[in-house]
Amino acid sequence: MKRKERYEYILRYFREQMPEVQTELEFGNVFQLLVAVILSAQCTDKRINQVTPDLFHRFPDAKAMAQAEAEDVLEYIKSVSYPNAKADHLVKMARMLVERYDGEVPTDMNALLDLPGVGRKTANVVQSVAFGKSTMAVDTHVFRVSHRLGLVGKKDDTPYKVEQMLVKNIPEEDIPRAHHWLLLHGRYVCTSRSPHCSKCDLSGVCPSASL
Repeated sequence: MKRKERYEYILRYFREQMPEVQTELEFGNVFQLLVAVILSAQCTDKRINQVTPDLFHRFPDAKAMAQAEAEDVLEYIKSVSYPNAKADHLVKMARMLVERYDGEVPTDMNALLDLPGVGRKTANVVQSVAFGKSTMAVDTHVFRVSHRLGLVGKKDDTPYKVEQMLVKNIPEEDIPRAHHWLLLHGRYVCTSRSPHCSKCDLSGVCPSASL
């Protein structure tokens, strides 16, 4: 099967099976989404959703968090990965939002990337989920699944290269959903250590399937 045909088959499958899909992170506004995505680095969404209700109750927006110290935020996020670094990033990020953007999260990619704790994946998630832009965030799940399904090649060995290949081959209107399609497929079906190939509806076109 040629790569173009594989893309068409896989995208058609996801469109039919998951026409409506969204992030599993829980948030109430764009700032809270940004905080949740920063916290989710190398940590599960389930864990983040356990700590953010109290965190967001205490710091509901950038102006509230900008007045805090890293130690104040740390009290709420001790159970996530790298809590000290993330607490520091969150406070500095909130202060920059207040100083530069009156507490609002910017829509521009470069402006997002200037914020402490925000990398390309985080910026892409915010642009896609909050602002409806056709950006493809590549996390470990998307990276793994894209390779296993043959959507990208061996030379696409960095998240950015995978992002470029996916954006090139996925219709613009599908890109925001495609991130979640691949992520959720990796989280629940095409898992890292023991992929559930026998239960996967895409195994027939997957070059990595082990049935």
